Amino acid sequence: MRRNARRAARSNMAQKLFTLSLIAVFLTVAVMAGLVAFDQVRQFIAADDMLPDFTIEDGGADETPWDPTQPLPEWAGTERVNVLVMGIDQREHEQGPWRTDTMLVLTVDPVSMTGGMLSIPRDLWVPIPGYEEGRINTAHYLGDIYDYPGGGPALAAKTVQYNLGVHIHHYARVNFTAFEELVDRTGGVDIYVEQEINDPTYPSSDPADPYGYDPLHIPAGWQHFDGEMALKYARTRHSGGGDFGRARRQQEVVMAVFEQITRLDMLPQLASQAPELWHMLEDAVVTDLKLDEIIALANLASKIEPDDIRYAVIDEHYTQFWETPDGQQVLIPLRDGIRELRDSIFTTAAPVVAEEDDPAARLAAEAASIQVLNGTATEGLAGSTSERLQQQGVQIANIANADRSDYTESLVIVYTGKTYTAEYLVGLLNLPPTAVVHGSTPNAEYDISVILGADYQPPEE
Repeated sequence: MRRNARRAARSNMAQKLFTLSLIAVFLTVAVMAGLVAFDQVRQFIAADDMLPDFTIEDGGADETPWDPTQPLPEWAGTERVNVLVMGIDQREHEQGPWRTDTMLVLTVDPVSMTGGMLSIPRDLWVPIPGYEEGRINTAHYLGDIYDYPGGGPALAAKTVQYNLGVHIHHYARVNFTAFEELVDRTGGVDIYVEQEINDPTYPSSDPADPYGYDPLHIPAGWQHFDGEMALKYARTRHSGGGDFGRARRQQEVVMAVFEQITRLDMLPQLASQAPELWHMLEDAVVTDLKLDEIIALANLASKIEPDDIRYAVIDEHYTQFWETPDGQQVLIPLRDGIRELRDSIFTTAAPVVAEEDDPAARLAAEAASIQVLNGTATEGLAGSTSERLQQQGVQIANIANADRSDYTESLVIVYTGKTYTAEYLVGLLNLPPTAVVHGSTPNAEYDISVILGADYQPPEE
């Protein structure tokens, strides 16, 4: 009863703008704030001739008038919608291509009226389709520099889709300069800083010193940030939790922005600035969403209750620190845990635990064809290892010698995305998680190739 009273007391306008964070993170925040503000303040517009006519210019083409007396367009689809939102550190004095600094997947289910937000760490070490393994934030760079169809955003979306196992329907990329200006226009944001932050090596944004440092200090407690400081707070890695804490702070900033724009006295101001804000975002945002789709998604998200929005970060519980042979500090995904986290965000019903915990059922579902190759000088190693695997219920399709006999490290090469079987093999063979790599031959004869190297220690008989 008390909960219903609180909901009734909360203005419909505030509820809508709050839940817009689901769709608007960095990308459409200004556009949707202005557009939905118009929907909410039609009564102000009708009574106040001080507000300007609202016109949106779509990519510099014909002007499209927006009639604030008409209802917002409705989202007609019934399938869940997933949007990859990327932030890049694109400054005026710099030329691309760029790596992504921020990656979030936003999701809305128009049937169950639920939504979610999943933050992806930029150091996650994953296969990039058509390329070698690398940090997930390099997918955008590779897509731009090698003219991938759709460019960097499209390859980044495909990489996230391949590794998370969820369809990415749309993508959006925004630079940080626009975000700073937006926060400034809303008067800044109030954020509670849990721990003091000292970052002596925060990168400089000064065009005269692009590779220098701009030392950052933020005391603990409540702070009021302008656009520049809000961005620094969201981006610094010198705090508790490192990259994972950074992802959580980004979500904090998103919510703080929306708490600010839900203030009643902000709506007329945002409404009057909406055309100018749209022009600002035109040069700052790359997206495959059309403007009417953005508005319809915003309208859909506005109807989701805050309690029905889930938030998560792929953090230290779902990754393992690793140093690559060339010295890069990266994060290896622990895919079983990530699957559970993914399902908690992107599925309406809870996953069936009984099936998830039944290795035999999951192996049978993937039905991977496996070959075991001897990459050492130890005679018969592939044959004896295959026998042990078959005793554990794993079917082996081929046994042979590898292309050479001097492999120092064992490899479990996945060609067709059947990663559960690969990780299961790693466990049976007592190999490190880094032994799983992804091959670039999707039409390979076998789904998985196990190459036994010098580090493989067969169990004692």
